[in-house]
Amino acid sequence: MKKEIYIIILLLGFISCGHQPHKVAHITGETILIDSAFDALQDSNYLQALAPIKADLEAKLEVPIGYAPVALEVHKPECTMLNWASDALLAMARQLSPEPVDVAVVNIGGMRCEWPAGDITFRHVFELMPFDNMLVVLTLKGSDLQQLCEIFAYGGGQGIAGMRIKAVGDRVMQQEALVTINGKPLEMEKTYTVATSDYLSQGNDGMLPLKNHIKCWNSEQKIRDLYIEYIKQVKTVQAKVDGRMGVSPRP
Repeated sequence: MKKEIYIIILLLGFISCGHQPHKVAHITGETILIDSAFDALQDSNYLQALAPIKADLEAKLEVPIGYAPVALEVHKPECTMLNWASDALLAMARQLSPEPVDVAVVNIGGMRCEWPAGDITFRHVFELMPFDNMLVVLTLKGSDLQQLCEIFAYGGGQGIAGMRIKAVGDRVMQQEALVTINGKPLEMEKTYTVATSDYLSQGNDGMLPLKNHIKCWNSEQKIRDLYIEYIKQVKTVQAKVDGRMGVSPRP
């Protein structure tokens, strides 16, 4: 037995000694254009197997889940789509969060389409929000929320619910009720809870003050799915411009 072990060790020693490290001698590359020429390379058997699955998915996407009496448009400083999206997010956050939720914030860059008046389907929601962003609720100091409002004023508006902003130019007016939270003036030293996306909570899309959150509760639920659930609950997609974002659009 010892002799066999000795022979194995000896062979391994020869193998390791005989191995020479390799070096990259030359690298070449070329651009491969991905265009319609590749359409001819599709696997017909794969496409045939996929066809019924695709047809079933397309049919499900067209199922109505609610009705919009008016079209929902996307533009700054305030619009029906941003108001609806922020109102819906706030409503769902208040249903799910273990703590009361004061306000909601959504970004206009996350609204990827407009909705015509009429039936609202699964497809409409998926086209509006093709991302897998999660609902989070942040605990934020009033001073950070004030800075966020100033960013909104400078940028010409974003989506908000539960608060109102009155601004002139690129600064929130230092006057009475410049920012109100649920009808009360914002207090710098007070903490507020903000429903938003996990993407924005990291300070993305210019919303840097959100990174200063004291606490973050993650619902682990996609905002897209919550919008679908909200529409199913309310049936009618109500949206209007009510002056909550009182800022001037940037030229």
